[in-house]
Amino acid sequence: MPTPMSRRSFLLRASAAGTTGLMGTWGRTAPAATLVELPFTNGQREIVTNFPQKGAMLLQRTRPPLLETPFEVFDHGVLTPNDRFYVRWHLAYIPTTIDTGAFRLSVRGHVRESLSLTLDDLVREFQPFEIAAVNQCSGNSRGFFKPRVAGGEWGNGAMGNALWRGVRLKDVLDRAGVKAGALQVRFNGLDTGVIPQTPDFMKSLALDHARDGEVMIAYAMNGEPLPLLNGFPLRLVVPGWYATYWVKMLNDIEILNEADDSFWMTKAYLIPDTPYANVDPGQQGVKTIPINRMVPRSFFTNVQDGAVLKVGQTTTLRGIAFGGDAAVAKVFFSSDAGGQWKEARLGPDRGKYGFRRWEVSLRPSSPGPQRLMIKAQNAAGSVQPNQANWNASGFMRNVIESVSVQAV
Repeated sequence: MPTPMSRRSFLLRASAAGTTGLMGTWGRTAPAATLVELPFTNGQREIVTNFPQKGAMLLQRTRPPLLETPFEVFDHGVLTPNDRFYVRWHLAYIPTTIDTGAFRLSVRGHVRESLSLTLDDLVREFQPFEIAAVNQCSGNSRGFFKPRVAGGEWGNGAMGNALWRGVRLKDVLDRAGVKAGALQVRFNGLDTGVIPQTPDFMKSLALDHARDGEVMIAYAMNGEPLPLLNGFPLRLVVPGWYATYWVKMLNDIEILNEADDSFWMTKAYLIPDTPYANVDPGQQGVKTIPINRMVPRSFFTNVQDGAVLKVGQTTTLRGIAFGGDAAVAKVFFSSDAGGQWKEARLGPDRGKYGFRRWEVSLRPSSPGPQRLMIKAQNAAGSVQPNQANWNASGFMRNVIESVSVQAV
């Protein structure tokens, strides 16, 4: 796990990150593109390296930037490196530099005392808090939906796991003093639309959820200040919930005494109120609700479709799993397309909301094709389904993952 920075060291590095070195790299000329092919229709993507503080990433869109983590990165460890952590923005205008000295976080609304907090205030005056948690786009794996749906056609790399450091949202709300009758807490960031008519990207949580002691305001990830494209200088972290709630460049917190009726809570990011958010294509009249808790997932990371394994030779297969809104309890492996299952070995537990490494030994006894499958079960008893879900937004895919290999 990363070694925590001292508060003074963090503030110095955050100041340097916010005011230098970003403008010069933003939008610089890209080198000749390397192309990769994701395993679905129209899956060709460029590998780009011309975004600030980012290494090689799969380009989904330039403006606003959508950058996918190449999947081989997840085989290197359970924490996703900051420079390979996926990027997803909704609005086109994103500040390219931040003056950390002038930056303020506003806390206002249905409170006894409005606050205007500097980055220094948050680092020095509040008890620091850390949690490892997966940040996953609601539409992760959308490219695999059949029939296809509109939206960013992600592979499986619109996710990442980091050790987040910051302050509990509860502590900040307690300092402001939430008044009786408060219902929700709304969050806004510095990104804006190109035209005034664009709905501001704001998301809300129920007050009890916001004050649960796990929701936090992060200023660092994996022992470093947040990268600009991952929300510098502050972002909301909502463990166990989809990334649409993890507002980036957070600068405004408003406590509401009535339900939030803004666009991004009532018109966008809605899912069918059905098991697995699943409906039939074209089905009408289904009740919808705002997307919320994540569901369990697991993946192979060191074997792909078409891999060749040796008969009589033991191969260690490995991958990652996470439990969504609860800890991973078990991971099951099948070498015969789901006919029989056995438990995989789990690696160290770094926290219930993060990735967990799994391993299993496989020794093919005869030549021929094999369909390998992996599925996770979380502590609440939720397990990955045999059949993929479908909804028009391409949200919440968590079907059992499989790869086809050949034993020779």
